[in-house]
Amino acid sequence: MTTAFRAVLAFTLLAGFYVLVGLILAGAVFFDVYLFLDFHTAGLKFAIVLTLAAGALVRALWMVSRRKRGEEPGLAVAREQEPELWRTVEELAQRVKTAPPDEIRLVGEVNAAVSEDTRLLGLMASRRRMYIGLPLLQTLTVDEMRAVLGHELGHYSGAHTRLGAPVYRGRVALIAAVQGLGNHPFVQRLFSYYAKLYLRVSQAVSRRQELEADSFAVAIAGRAAMAGALRKIHGTAQAWELFMERYMAMAGLAGNRPSSVFGGFRALMGDPVRQAELAALAEQPEETSPYDSHPSLAERLAAIDALPEPAHVPDPRPATALLQDASVAAQAVEHSFWTQEALTTLRPVSWEDLVAYGMYAMRNEEALRDLAVAGQRVMGAGMPYLDAAFEALARGQHAALEAELRGLGWNTSEKLLAGVVGQALEATLIQHGQARWTLSWSGPAKLLFGDGEEVLVTEYAAQVVADPSGVPGMRSWLAGLGVQPDFVPA
Repeated sequence: MTTAFRAVLAFTLLAGFYVLVGLILAGAVFFDVYLFLDFHTAGLKFAIVLTLAAGALVRALWMVSRRKRGEEPGLAVAREQEPELWRTVEELAQRVKTAPPDEIRLVGEVNAAVSEDTRLLGLMASRRRMYIGLPLLQTLTVDEMRAVLGHELGHYSGAHTRLGAPVYRGRVALIAAVQGLGNHPFVQRLFSYYAKLYLRVSQAVSRRQELEADSFAVAIAGRAAMAGALRKIHGTAQAWELFMERYMAMAGLAGNRPSSVFGGFRALMGDPVRQAELAALAEQPEETSPYDSHPSLAERLAAIDALPEPAHVPDPRPATALLQDASVAAQAVEHSFWTQEALTTLRPVSWEDLVAYGMYAMRNEEALRDLAVAGQRVMGAGMPYLDAAFEALARGQHAALEAELRGLGWNTSEKLLAGVVGQALEATLIQHGQARWTLSWSGPAKLLFGDGEEVLVTEYAAQVVADPSGVPGMRSWLAGLGVQPDFVPA
C-alpha cells in the first residue's frame, strides 16, 4: 500500500469520523422530535441515551476546538545570532527543494522536529518552525547533524507537515470523543474501534514518511552519517530520560536548581559506567506496535543500508561548530527551562550541592523532624529533643512512637520505626558535618563520611529498635561524633 493511498485513506477515515458524529446528532434530533410528536415509553430510554451521547460528543469536540496553541518551547535564534546554523539549514533546504523554516528554535530535548501552521485543513501553509535539540548538537558530528536537519527538511519537501496537521487534529478529536463517552459504553466502544482503525492507518503513513525523510538525509550526508545519528539519538534519548528522572528531579528541592543543566548531562554522558549501561540498553530488542509513529531503529538502519551512497566530503567536527558560542547557547536554552518564579526564587548551585541538599530534603529532613516530635509527645518533653525519641525506645514505647509517626503522615509498615530511626541518624550525621550526600554520575548518590567511607546505619538502626538495650551504645556513638543529648533538629 503506497504512502499516497494510505494518506487518502487516513483523510477518508477522518471525514468518516465527522460523518459518524453527524449521524448520531441527527439520530438524537430525529428521536427527540419523533417522541415529542408521538410519545412512546419504549423509545424514551433509547432517545435519552442517544441524546446524552450526542451531547457528550459535542462537548468533547468543542473543548478540542477551543484549545489554543501553547507557548513555543525553547529559544528562537535569529540569523545574526547563529549565522552558521541558519546558513546550513537554508543550504540544506535548497538541496531538498523546499523553502527554509521561518523560525529556528533551540530546545532542551533530544529531538529535532519541524512544524507548519496550516489553514483550510492543511491545504495552505503559513509559518514554518524548526526545533533543534541542544543535546543533539552536543552529541553529534556536523555530518550527523546535517543528516538530521536534512531528514527534518525532507518532511517539508514531501508536504508531510502539512498532511500531519489535520491528521494530528483528527487524532486528538477522536481520542477526546472516546474519553468523553465514558458514561455511554456502547457508543464509546463504537468510537474506540473507529479510533484504533484511524490510528493504525495514520501512524502507518507517519512511519512511511520517516523512511522517505531518511532518504533525503542519506542523499545529503551519506549512509554512515545518518545511521550514526540514529544510533546516537537512540542512546542519547535514553540517557536524557535517565538524567531528567534521577538528577533533574532534584531541582526545586531545598530551594535549589542546577547552575548548569547541560554541564551535568555532559558529565553523565562521559561517565564510563553509564556509557556501558547505555550500550547494553541499545542492544536490547525494541518493542514495536502498529500504533508507533516511527519505524523501529533496526528497520530504519536496514532501509538506509539499501540506499545509494552519494558523493560526500566528510565533516567529523562536533556539531557545536554550527553555533557561534556553544556555552552561550546552552545558558540561553537552560534559561528557558525555568519559569520566571523559579529563576527568582531557586538558588543556582553546583550539581554536588544540588544532590547533597536534595537528597537530605527527600530522605532525611522529615524523618529527623518527625522522630524528634514523636519522642517529645511520647515522653512529654519540653522541646523536640532527638534524645527523647531514644528514651522512648529505651523504655519500650515503640507502639506509641509508631502511633505518633502515623499521625504525622507516615504509612504503616513492619519496618516503619526502624526506617525512620535510620534516616534520622543519617540526618543527624549530616547536620553535625560528619557526613554528606555525594553525587555520582555512575549510579545513585551515596552518603559518605568525611574520609570517604559509606555511611551504613540502616541495619544498625533496625538492631537498636529490635533490642532497646542497644540505645546506650547508640547514644555513646553519637556523643563521640559531637551530638549532644539536648540536640534539637534545625
